[in-house]
Amino acid sequence: MARIAVIGAGMGAMAAAARLAVAGHQVAVFERGATHGGAVRRLERDGFSFDTGPGLLHLPAVYRDLFLKTGREPLESRVELSQVDPASRHVFADGTAVSLPNASRAGVLAALEEALGAGAGERWSALVGRAREAWDATRRPLLEEPLWQEWRVLGRDPYPAVRRRGLFGRGKGPTTATLAEVARRELADPRLIALLESHALAYGFDPRSAPASAAVLPYMEQTFGSWYARGGMRALADALYERCLARKVEFAFGAEVTRIVEKDGRATGVELADGQASEAEFVVAGIDPARLPALLDGREPYGPDDVRPQDGPGGRATGRLTVCLALRGAREAGAAHRTVVHAADRAAELAGVFGDGGGPRPACARPTVTVLRPDDAATRPDGGHEAVTLTATVAPPPAGRLEGAAAEAAADRLVEVAEAAVPGLRERVLWREVLPPAEDALVPGPALAGRDGRFLRPGNRTRIPGLYAVGGWSHPGGGLAHSGMSGALVAGLIVNGDDWHGST
Repeated sequence: MARIAVIGAGMGAMAAAARLAVAGHQVAVFERGATHGGAVRRLERDGFSFDTGPGLLHLPAVYRDLFLKTGREPLESRVELSQVDPASRHVFADGTAVSLPNASRAGVLAALEEALGAGAGERWSALVGRAREAWDATRRPLLEEPLWQEWRVLGRDPYPAVRRRGLFGRGKGPTTATLAEVARRELADPRLIALLESHALAYGFDPRSAPASAAVLPYMEQTFGSWYARGGMRALADALYERCLARKVEFAFGAEVTRIVEKDGRATGVELADGQASEAEFVVAGIDPARLPALLDGREPYGPDDVRPQDGPGGRATGRLTVCLALRGAREAGAAHRTVVHAADRAAELAGVFGDGGGPRPACARPTVTVLRPDDAATRPDGGHEAVTLTATVAPPPAGRLEGAAAEAAADRLVEVAEAAVPGLRERVLWREVLPPAEDALVPGPALAGRDGRFLRPGNRTRIPGLYAVGGWSHPGGGLAHSGMSGALVAGLIVNGDDWHGST
């Protein structure tokens, strides 16, 4: 039995902690904040409850596997999950609207054909079919295995825009198209283009620079469905925390790790801000790997041939502006759980979020807004009220810092846009809470193949024996499901050794 110190209590870190504890190790988690869950947060006020992190779960099999393997009981025994149907409703700039059924390729095709015209569903379905090929080619190396030492092979885009032979079953060379280029070439209809690009934007990717393989994002959602936890997604974080406690994982909150202790070149514990030290045979860092050198007396945990933390395309996270609305009046029957109201000017929106040629980032008057309206009595004081959450992807701090009047003005724009999803919204508002992007809540998107590896995340193994990286900033990237996968990979490496190649 080894003693293991885990830095941070985010979802990936807790997933690793639970699996390691079941394997017989003594695990202690040190979290500088006051609670667990990382970016999976909740706001509660006056009987209303809002998710202020992820609002839905995709790939629930990741957490089903986690709960079975750490307690031999189904996830649903701890969290009440339900499929969201329709999976989403989309309102486009020209006023066209379409509701897409959950986990039904045929249903999505039919809905798009009816709402957008003949051929629209077929074009979308063909693109998703090609995205499946990219998914099949990269699922194991990107999700189920530690990052390959020969990771540069993943710099080739597996999206089969041109049929050819090679590592991923297609071609003599890499596909270099961006997601935006694929959208224009294969979808043509500006509404379908907006639908595809909105999936990238929601994960913080700029479709103008993201690889074509980002088409796997709508494929995953359409194939594996969208799921909601009763009471909000924070319920999943609570259940994982409780699972860790049941497996005797120790938690220390308000415990900031200021140094990773090394001896003879190996990580041997952590030191805290209050001067206390905790010895360990392994250290698992559930933080941005860019912060590791500061905890290692300036030593770099990754070598020049490794995927390293970066500030380039795919390296940093975008911000997210959240507006929590307490509404008077009941939620109308048949309202969609999630509605995406698309920007009127996508070019202006992308320039505002990601910049355009290095110049100043202009504010977007009407950004793409996601409106979450869960049909969940646990989120509201009674049937005569409704809890609604609005979110928009914005530039990260400090470029996208929103404070005071600027934050309120941005929130006003979100509410105005959201009226396309909730008629009469402004007249129903009892109060609102505006949550600007917070630097400690930024999470990057999942790892993607292509673009010379610029959208990969640093590996879970570091060059320092005994030190591992876990969570959304590490392989295989951000998002609830990917963080859970990261925890499984780190636990597998520690239990089975650094030559472990993943589950079979």
